[in-house]
Amino acid sequence: MNFETQIFRSEDLLVYPIKGSRKPSNYFWAFIILLGSLGLLLVAVFSYPGMDFFFLSKEIIDFPFIPDYIDFPFIPQGATMGFYGFGGLLISFYLWCIILWNVGGGYDMFNKKEKKVRFFRWGFPGKNRHISLEIPTEDVLSIQIRVIKESLFNRTLIYYIVYMETLEHGLIPLTRIEDDLIPPQIADKAAEVARFLDVPIFY
Repeated sequence: MNFETQIFRSEDLLVYPIKGSRKPSNYFWAFIILLGSLGLLLVAVFSYPGMDFFFLSKEIIDFPFIPDYIDFPFIPQGATMGFYGFGGLLISFYLWCIILWNVGGGYDMFNKKEKKVRFFRWGFPGKNRHISLEIPTEDVLSIQIRVIKESLFNRTLIYYIVYMETLEHGLIPLTRIEDDLIPPQIADKAAEVARFLDVPIFY
């Protein structure tokens, strides 16, 4: 059964997929940083032997605002460009790795038949690659929607987070700020989980 792309609903089972690192923003930044890093390294490589970076492009040279030759010495400009380009490649490689491994992705499963709630997440390769937490449904006390306020540049940002209150583990978040859910979606999720588990919901 595939829980990666859509919510699964049945009489005894409710599963919410968690995207984790495979978000459009991560794909965008990984691609942009990769292109920028390759560009910086290309400039550094051309500057090392003292070559003109635009020597291959007649169209660029003919552009009225660009001189016929650009003096771009390897020290210090070229070396600096190479350093930033190499650093950018490392960042891009890290982003592509967490996308490939889907770090943080997984699912939240509510199972009436087995009387348990399971939280599953993918981690980094190694001993903690599979992260799982199981809670008996009788330990779930309530579903809560709480307001989180953050100050940024003299502005107050307000977020709504859905929590599951448990007897042993306290409050467990069911939504995250990065999920980008609008208030009606958050309220619908909280109501659906509370109704499915037959527990009260608090705002």
